[in-house]
Amino acid sequence: MAIKRELNHSKVYFNLQLLASQIVEGMITGIHKSPFHGFSSEFAEHKVYNNGESTKHIDWKLFAKTDKLFTKRYEEETNLRCHLILDNSASMHYPKTTKFSVGNLNKIGFSVLASAVIIQLLKQQRDAVGLSVYGTKYDFYAPEKGSERHLNLLLHQLENVINSSPENADTNTVKYLHEIAEKLHKRSLVCFFTDMFQYEAKTEDLFAALQHLKYNKHEVVLFHTLDYETEVAFNFDETPKSFIDVETNEKVHLYAQNIKELYSEKAKQYIADIKLECAKYNIKYVPVAVSDNFDKILNSYLVERQKFG
Repeated sequence: MAIKRELNHSKVYFNLQLLASQIVEGMITGIHKSPFHGFSSEFAEHKVYNNGESTKHIDWKLFAKTDKLFTKRYEEETNLRCHLILDNSASMHYPKTTKFSVGNLNKIGFSVLASAVIIQLLKQQRDAVGLSVYGTKYDFYAPEKGSERHLNLLLHQLENVINSSPENADTNTVKYLHEIAEKLHKRSLVCFFTDMFQYEAKTEDLFAALQHLKYNKHEVVLFHTLDYETEVAFNFDETPKSFIDVETNEKVHLYAQNIKELYSEKAKQYIADIKLECAKYNIKYVPVAVSDNFDKILNSYLVERQKFG
């Protein structure tokens, strides 16, 4: 059962593009500490060396530092199409927040900002990006393009998502994922941000829809976005609380401490099951907490991008 506290739907105003640009610049500045040393403002400088390839372009200096073989990749060799999918159901607007800033994000806020960061990275590489947003209906779709006007459209839509007020109703994730998959004809990197709280969906149906996204050799990354402090660890104070299921509006009144251990155990098992299913279907699983920085987003993006080299 997804949990929530009462939400404040007052509008949040911010410059999403500026904030995303600052995050990207900060990550690029510190990237020399990672295995992707040599990452420049174009950042597609290396790809993993595969046995049998020519050794002509192996970066031996990088090998000396990482003990891994990478070959130099030139800009004209890269051509990526990326499609971002945002789960904008009511549960994604948990926890309550009245100020949008790094370090103070709810699940949808983290997902929106992470998507904007990926868009900024794609913009620097002049790659194409598309966007799908769904909640109680399939709210928005834009195909993969790389023009400045198109990217501004996507950023504007992401800002609208932050200020949206989804209904407390079931979300037909399975249906919308199938619809999105039907729209993706050319090989793409698919980045899916969701909390995986699907009330009616059976696990096998959900992963059948995710498997559909892998048609045409798409690479799929599931960014499992949660507020770990409360949704996994179940850390609440000792005062009585009313918990509301955002899909059914069912209310439960209890002392959190009485069920903390059992709840946390069940939540961790649920996460482990999702991770196992993702491995079964060769879907990249990336757990992210709203309190995390964006390093996982960058590193996952870089690793998956190399598969398009």
